[in-house]
Amino acid sequence: MNGSLTRIGAVVVKEFKHLRRDPRTLAAVVLLPVIQLLLFAWAISFDVDQVPTVVVDFDHTQTSADYVRAYDASTFFSVVQHADSLAAVDGAFDANSARVAVIIPAGFERTITGGGRAQVAVLIDGSETNAAKVSQAYSVALNQLYDQNLTRAWADQQGLDLSGLGALQPQIRTWYNPDRNSTIFLVPGLMAVIIAIVTVQQTAVTLVRERALGTEEQLEVSPIRKGELMVGKLLPWTLIAFADVVMVILLGMTVFGVPMRGTPWVLALGSVLFVFASLGMGLVISALAPSAETANIIALLVAFLPSFLLSGLAFPLDQIPAILQGVSMAFPARYMVTVARGVFLKGTGFMELWPQLAALAGYAALMVIIAARLYGRRGRR
Repeated sequence: MNGSLTRIGAVVVKEFKHLRRDPRTLAAVVLLPVIQLLLFAWAISFDVDQVPTVVVDFDHTQTSADYVRAYDASTFFSVVQHADSLAAVDGAFDANSARVAVIIPAGFERTITGGGRAQVAVLIDGSETNAAKVSQAYSVALNQLYDQNLTRAWADQQGLDLSGLGALQPQIRTWYNPDRNSTIFLVPGLMAVIIAIVTVQQTAVTLVRERALGTEEQLEVSPIRKGELMVGKLLPWTLIAFADVVMVILLGMTVFGVPMRGTPWVLALGSVLFVFASLGMGLVISALAPSAETANIIALLVAFLPSFLLSGLAFPLDQIPAILQGVSMAFPARYMVTVARGVFLKGTGFMELWPQLAALAGYAALMVIIAARLYGRRGRR
C-alpha cells in the first residue's frame, strides 16, 4: 500500500512540475471557467420581455386607442412603431425591429358599441420559436382581459350587477424560482458544463504529451502500475478543477444571486465525483488519440456538444427523443446538472440525489479502468 502511494505521489509531483513550467496553461485552466461563466450567464437567457410591437390602426377612434394602450401598459409588449399599412409590418419583421404586429381593422369601435364581436389580427414573428410562443400566450391573455373589461363596462351601462356571478380565480405560485429568472435556472447547469469542457480538454492531451516528450517508454519500464499512473495523472487536475468549482460556485452566488438551499457537502461530493469522471473521460481520449491536435478536437466534440444538448441544461430531457435520452446517460454532465440544480434551487439532499452520485462514482471508476487498459494495450504494441 505504501509503495503504491509513493508511486502515485511521484506521478503527482511530476504533473505539478509540468504545470509549473507552463504557467500559461495553468492560468487558462484556472481563469477560463470564470470567464466562460460570466459570458454564458449574461449571453444566454430564456426570459422574454419588452417584445417590440408594431401597431397598425385602421380605425383611428378612441376605442382603438384605448385598446392600444393596453399593449403599452403591459410590461411584456413594447410598442415601438405606429404604422399605416400592412407593408410596414413586413418591413418591420424583415428588419427585426418588431416581433409582434397588432392590426386593428376599420369599424372596430362601431362593432363594439353595436354589441358585435370585433376581430383584431395579431401577427407574430415565428423565426424565434420561444419568443413566438410566449408572445402568443401573452397576447391571448391580454385580449381576454380586455374582453372581460368590455363585458363589465357593458353590464354597468345596463345597470346589471355581475358580483353575484361565480368566477374562477387561480392562485399560481412558482416554486424554487419565484421570479422565473432564467439566469438562476441556467447558472447551476452552466457550472457543470463549463467544468466538463475544461477538465476533459486539458486531460485529453496528458498521455499524448508523454508520447510527444518521449517519456512514455520510461513510464512503461518503471515499476508503476497502469492504474496508479491514471490516478496520479488525475489527482493534480482534480485539485485544480475543484478549485475552479469553488470559484464558479462563489461567483454564481455573489454575482448572479443563485441561492444555496441544499447541503453544501452533497454539492461538494457531487463536484468531486463529476470532476473525476470528466478527467477520466479525458484520459480515455488521451489514450486513444494519436496526437495532441486530434485529442483536442475529440475532447471538444465529446465534452461541449453533449454537455450542452444532452445534460438538461437548456432542454428538458423528457422532451427530447427517447434514443437521445439513452445516449445522454453516457455523459456525466447529465447527472451533475441534476445534482447542482437540486442542491442550489430545491434544497435536495443526499437521499434524493444518491442515484446521480452513484452514477458519477461508477462512471469515474469505469473511465479510469478503461484508460488504464487502453494505455496498457498501446504500450504492449
